[in-house]
Amino acid sequence: MTGTALEWFKSSYSGSEGGACLEVAFQPATIHVRDSKTPATPHLTVTPEAWTAFLRLAR
Repeated sequence: MTGTALEWFKSSYSGSEGGACLEVAFQPATIHVRDSKTPATPHLTVTPEAWTAFLRLAR
């Protein structure tokens, strides 16, 4: 990861109920995914191709 801070965001589908949400941060060569309830813990890093494949399966 670069020295640049990641810009995390939640899906607009998350709503305002809080709780079980994933946050995502995009960089050119990597996609970072974390649990919004525990942002200080390690996060998952995947390639854009793996993220695209995940999204196809999740739909």
